[in-house]
Amino acid sequence: MLIAMPGIDDPRFERAVIFVCAHNDEHAMGLMVNRPVDGLTTPALLARLGVESDISMPEDLVLFGGPVERERGFVLHTRDYASTPGTLNIDASVGLTATRDVLEAMADEDRRPRRSVLALGYAGWGGGQLESEIRQNVWLTCEPHEALLFGPDHEHKWSMALARIGVSADRLSTLAGRA
Repeated sequence: MLIAMPGIDDPRFERAVIFVCAHNDEHAMGLMVNRPVDGLTTPALLARLGVESDISMPEDLVLFGGPVERERGFVLHTRDYASTPGTLNIDASVGLTATRDVLEAMADEDRRPRRSVLALGYAGWGGGQLESEIRQNVWLTCEPHEALLFGPDHEHKWSMALARIGVSADRLSTLAGRA
C-alpha cells in the first residue's frame, strides 16, 4: 500500500492511501481506499446500473479510486469471490474485478464476497514512475490490512496506515532527507 507523504504536489492525492493492484516494468495501477464519493452508496449505484438486489445491502460508500477513467468501476474484494477470467488475483486474500458479474454477485446473498469495496477510477503510473516517486519520498509503503482495504473509517485510514509502520502523522515533515 502507498501512503501519501505530507506536501505531495498533487492535491488529488493529499493524505491518500492506495492499494497497488498491478505493478510491472511498464506500469503500475492502484485504487485509493480512503476517498468516498460524496453521497454515493454502493446500493444506490447498483440500482442506477439496473442491478437488482433482493437482499439488504450495507450502505457502503463508493470510493474515488483515482483520477484515471473515473467513470469505470472496480471492485476490490476478498478471494472468496472470483469471476473467470474477469478477476485479477492480487494476492492470497484480495482480488480485483471490473466486470458486471461482480456487481450482480454483490447483490446476491449466496455469491457475494465476504468483504468488498466499489471504486470509480484508478491511479496509474508509467514505467518507473512509481519507483521514482518512492525514491523522492512522495510515498511511504505498508503491508495491506483488511481494515485499510475494506473498513468504513475512511477519515482515519491515512493515520491508521502510518501507524502500521510505526509513524505518527504529527511527526512527519514535508521536508525529505537522505541518510
